[in-house]
Amino acid sequence: MRTRLTRSTRITLGTVGLLAAVAMSVTACSSSGGSTSPNSKGNSGGGGGGSISGQTITYWASNQAPTIAGDVKALTPELAKFKQQTGVTVKLQVIGWADLQNKILAAVSSGQGPDVLNIGNTWAPSLQATGAFRPFDAQAFDAIGGKSQFVPSALATGGAPGQAPTSVPLYGLAYGLYYNKAMFKAKGLQPPTTWQQLVSDAKALNDPSKGVYGMALEGGSYTESVHFAFIFGQQHGGNLFDGDKATFTNPGVLAGIKQYVDLMGTDKVVNPSDAQYSQGPEAVTAFAKGKAAMVMNQNNADVAIEQAGMPHSDFGVAAIPVPNPLPAGGKDIASFPAGINLSIFKNSKHTAADEAFVKFMTSAAEQEILDKEFTALPINTAAKATWTDDAAEAKTFANILATKAAPLPLTKNEATMETAVGKAMGPLIAKAATGGDVSLGDIKSAMQQAQGQMPPG
Repeated sequence: MRTRLTRSTRITLGTVGLLAAVAMSVTACSSSGGSTSPNSKGNSGGGGGGSISGQTITYWASNQAPTIAGDVKALTPELAKFKQQTGVTVKLQVIGWADLQNKILAAVSSGQGPDVLNIGNTWAPSLQATGAFRPFDAQAFDAIGGKSQFVPSALATGGAPGQAPTSVPLYGLAYGLYYNKAMFKAKGLQPPTTWQQLVSDAKALNDPSKGVYGMALEGGSYTESVHFAFIFGQQHGGNLFDGDKATFTNPGVLAGIKQYVDLMGTDKVVNPSDAQYSQGPEAVTAFAKGKAAMVMNQNNADVAIEQAGMPHSDFGVAAIPVPNPLPAGGKDIASFPAGINLSIFKNSKHTAADEAFVKFMTSAAEQEILDKEFTALPINTAAKATWTDDAAEAKTFANILATKAAPLPLTKNEATMETAVGKAMGPLIAKAATGGDVSLGDIKSAMQQAQGQMPPG
C-alpha cells in the first residue's frame, strides 16, 4: 500500500467476500485487443514463445503523480523506449485510486482486463485468492530478470506465504521518523535511538502554551492507526494474524496499540486536535509549519513537507525506534514495505510481452527514472536512489526497507483487518484526546469487537 499525502486518497481493497464471489466467474476471454502475430524484429520471451515485436499490450497504471496527466507525461517516454527496444506497443491507462478497486473487481469478474496492472501491495494475497492473476513461478522470474534483483522485504509482499506470488514490486515506500533539526539542536538533542528516548525528547520539545508539540499524528486516519498497530505490535512480539485467523487481542498487539495511543494520552506530546486529522497532509503540514518537532510518515512525505514551506535542509530522518530492551519476542521493526506491485492478468494472450514489460519496469535503469518521478524507493537492489538528493536520507530509508520492514499480514483477510482494527482505534484516540485514561482493558475490548467483524480463519 502506498500512503499518498498530496496526490490521492489512501487505498484500500474491497471485501474478501466480494473478491471470492467474482473469482468464481472469471472467464477465459482475452484481456487485450492487440495483435498476437509475431514477426522477425522482436525479442522472444517466456510463456508464449516466439517474437513479441508487433504485439500490443494494455497497462493499467495507478495514479502516482499529483495529476493523472502527470503520470501520462512521466510514463509516455518510457513506454516509447520500451517499444523501441522490443517492438511492443503499450496502451496506457492511468486510473485514479477512487476507481481502481472497482475496475480491478470488474476485470476479475468478467475476465476482460488489462495485460499488466498496478496493485497496492497489501492487496496481493486477496487478489491472488481470486485466481485471476498469473503466478510468478521460477520460469516467470527468469523471464523478468530473476528473483534476486528485488529487495527481499518488498518481494515478500507479492502474495500468500508458501505460494508462487502473483505480483512483484514496482515502487517502494517505508516509514521513517522526521525531526526538526533546529528544534533538536536548540535542546541539545540527537535523533532518538530508543522509544524511551523518543518520548523523552518529545516531552522536552513540547510547549503547548506556544502551540508546539513533540509529535504530530494523523489520529483520525484509520489506515495510519492500523499501520502503527502493526509496527508497534511487532515491536512487542504481537501478530495480528495466525495464518488467516485474526489474533487482535494477543498481548503484544495490545501493548503496541497502547504505545501509540499513549503519545496523545499518557505522554501528552501530541496536540489533542490531531485526533481529527484524517486526510493525509495535516500532520505533515503541522510539522512543516513548526507546530510539531517530529512526525512519523512514509518517505513521500518529503513532497508535502517542502510544499508546506519547510526547506529540505531543515529536517532530518531516522528509523522509528524500538523499546529498549525489546519486549519478549519483540522485533526491531520500524515499518512495513509499502508500495505498488505489478501483476499480469491470467487471461492475457501476450505473456512473453507482459513479462518483458515487467522486466523493463523493474530494471535498475527504469527504477532510477521512475523513482525520481514518483518519490519512491528502489525495489531493485542494483538501482541507485534518485527520489531524494539527500544521501543520508536515502541511506536511512534504504536501510529501513531492507532491514527493519516486515510485510503487513499476508492473508486474504488483510483488507477487512485494516478497516476493523483501524476504525476500532478511532474511539481510543478520541478518548485520549479528551484527557481520558486509555487502559489495556479498553484496548482489549475494542480489539475484541474488531476481531468479531472478521471472517473465520
